[in-house]
Amino acid sequence: MLVKDYMTRHPIMISPDTPASDAQKMMIENNVRHLPVVGDGKRIVGLITRDRLRVPPTDLGSLNVWEISRILSDLKVKDMMVKGKDLFSIGPDMTLEEAAQAMIKNKVGCLPVVEDDVVVGIITEVDMLAELSDLLGGTVEGVRITVRVPDKVGEYAKITSAIAEKGWGIYTSGGVPAPKRPGFWDVILKVRNVSRDDLVAVIKEIDGQEVIDAREVP
Repeated sequence: MLVKDYMTRHPIMISPDTPASDAQKMMIENNVRHLPVVGDGKRIVGLITRDRLRVPPTDLGSLNVWEISRILSDLKVKDMMVKGKDLFSIGPDMTLEEAAQAMIKNKVGCLPVVEDDVVVGIITEVDMLAELSDLLGGTVEGVRITVRVPDKVGEYAKITSAIAEKGWGIYTSGGVPAPKRPGFWDVILKVRNVSRDDLVAVIKEIDGQEVIDAREVP
């Protein structure tokens, strides 16, 4: 799974000299929270976000409404955007895992996608969550089951073999280290054409594995 397959292509972009009030209006009208700021040839120079457009109340407390309106109208995107060393971006051929790690490490909600400094897309935390939902079969009917297994070769195969013998279909699967249980993994599967009780009964027959959660997902 590569960034280029899941990013928003041709995102709305904005000039650094655009009034901040216009940028805010553009975000509201298009229901977006981030706008790449570009110069000539769509070369990235910054990023403007909804958070960046919020003026701290402490800066406005002593002003009247007319003074506040004047200050806001005078501000440009270049005065409030993320730029320089604080601007993080990613290439289109990077993996989704790398994009997610970059967001986590740098505590950002999106990454402009660039090639030779030219903006070709944008990928956000919402895009990541949508893909996570798809990866775990969030929109497909079936039984979602979490099985805790020892971190040993062959444990996953035991699960898939037991399900295959019954003629049931695994729609999606994934795995993560078990929380607070070193040496164990939690395997999450979405299985179709089976009842919850029947699936749990089969998995419980596998020696050394534990059913942590099982539920029918409509």
